[in-house]
Amino acid sequence: MSTSTEATGQTPTNINTVFEDGEWWYYGQADGRRRVTAHNKKNNNRMFVNGKYVPQSHPLWKAGRYKSFDEAAFSGLQNYERSTEGQVYIITNSAWPEWVKIGMAVDAEDRCSGYQTSSPFRDYKVRYSVSTNDRRKAEAAAHKAAEKIAERKGEWFKMSVGQAKECIQHGL
Repeated sequence: MSTSTEATGQTPTNINTVFEDGEWWYYGQADGRRRVTAHNKKNNNRMFVNGKYVPQSHPLWKAGRYKSFDEAAFSGLQNYERSTEGQVYIITNSAWPEWVKIGMAVDAEDRCSGYQTSSPFRDYKVRYSVSTNDRRKAEAAAHKAAEKIAERKGEWFKMSVGQAKECIQHGL
């Protein structure tokens, strides 16, 4: 009996697979033994971003495996353009201690991960985020409130995290 994946035409998807009874089986914690083909089919109908499962209720849900929400969003640009839900957030970087960024994204932590690639110290931190039904409108209102009390450079404001948080809450 061969244990080669070529012999069965199936490729195991993770370490919980075993070749038994002439075919590959997946052993899950909750549902016991299942054929690898059935396991693969189930996972092909799910969304994973950076290895984490994303439920179908997410506004950008699209079956597949993605490195970031941006990748998922741009693979289905229509969903990204139509989706208004998301988060308004505050990001800081210790290199600029008096400055905060007030931004918007579908997912603030995912956006912060994108910033980390430009920093050798991985020192961007999400200091606050809030979910909203219209992230664009909430961000614009927060920017308007922030520029009344602080110096502005793009989406960066010279203010404390507390002041930025008040500006976001004012815009909701």
